[in-house]
Amino acid sequence: MAVAVRTVGNAARRNRIRRIVRESFRLHQHELPAVDVIVNARAAARDADNDKLFASLKRLWGQIRIP
Repeated sequence: MAVAVRTVGNAARRNRIRRIVRESFRLHQHELPAVDVIVNARAAARDADNDKLFASLKRLWGQIRIP
Protein backbone atom coordinates (compact mmCIF):
# COMPACT_ATOMS: atom_id res chain seq x y z
CA MET A 1 0.00 0.00 0.00
CA ALA A 2 1.33 3.43 -0.87
CA VAL A 3 0.02 6.80 0.26
CA ALA A 4 1.64 9.79 -1.44
CA VAL A 5 3.40 12.47 0.60
CA ARG A 6 2.12 15.16 -1.75
CA THR A 7 -1.47 14.04 -1.25
CA VAL A 8 -1.69 13.44 2.49
CA GLY A 9 1.35 14.98 4.16
CA ASN A 10 3.71 13.79 6.83
CA ALA A 11 4.35 10.23 7.98
CA ALA A 12 1.89 10.35 10.87
CA ARG A 13 -0.99 11.33 8.58
CA ARG A 14 -0.01 8.74 5.95
CA ASN A 15 0.21 5.98 8.57
CA ARG A 16 -3.21 6.93 10.00
CA ILE A 17 -4.77 6.56 6.55
CA ARG A 18 -3.01 3.22 6.02
CA ARG A 19 -4.25 1.90 9.38
CA ILE A 20 -7.82 2.94 8.61
CA VAL A 21 -7.76 1.35 5.14
CA ARG A 22 -6.32 -1.90 6.52
CA GLU A 23 -8.85 -2.08 9.35
CA SER A 24 -11.78 -1.29 7.07
CA PHE A 25 -10.63 -3.96 4.61
CA ARG A 26 -10.22 -6.48 7.43
CA LEU A 27 -13.81 -5.86 8.55
CA HIS A 28 -15.28 -6.15 5.03
CA GLN A 29 -13.03 -8.71 3.34
CA HIS A 30 -15.58 -11.51 3.72
CA GLU A 31 -18.06 -9.47 1.63
CA LEU A 32 -15.64 -8.81 -1.25
CA PRO A 33 -14.93 -11.00 -4.27
CA ALA A 34 -11.43 -12.34 -4.89
CA VAL A 35 -9.99 -9.31 -6.69
CA ASP A 36 -7.01 -7.02 -6.33
CA VAL A 37 -7.92 -3.61 -4.92
CA ILE A 38 -6.02 -0.35 -5.24
CA VAL A 39 -6.98 2.42 -2.83
CA ASN A 40 -5.82 5.87 -3.87
CA ALA A 41 -6.04 8.47 -1.10
CA ARG A 42 -7.26 11.90 -2.16
CA ALA A 43 -6.33 15.22 -0.57
CA ALA A 44 -9.65 15.35 1.31
CA ALA A 45 -8.55 12.28 3.30
CA ARG A 46 -5.86 14.39 4.96
CA ASP A 47 -8.35 16.38 7.06
CA ALA A 48 -11.22 13.88 7.28
CA ASP A 49 -11.91 12.31 10.65
CA ASN A 50 -11.76 8.55 11.13
CA ASP A 51 -15.54 8.04 11.03
CA LYS A 52 -15.80 9.84 7.70
CA LEU A 53 -12.98 7.73 6.24
CA PHE A 54 -14.56 4.48 7.47
CA ALA A 55 -17.94 5.52 6.01
CA SER A 56 -16.37 6.39 2.66
CA LEU A 57 -14.48 3.08 2.50
CA LYS A 58 -17.60 1.14 3.47
CA ARG A 59 -19.48 2.77 0.58
CA LEU A 60 -16.64 1.95 -1.81
CA TRP A 61 -16.43 -1.68 -0.63
CA GLY A 62 -20.15 -1.91 -1.40
CA GLN A 63 -19.51 -0.87 -5.00
CA ILE A 64 -17.04 -3.73 -5.44
CA ARG A 65 -19.36 -6.48 -4.21
CA ILE A 66 -20.77 -8.85 -6.82
CA PRO A 67 -24.57 -9.29 -6.48
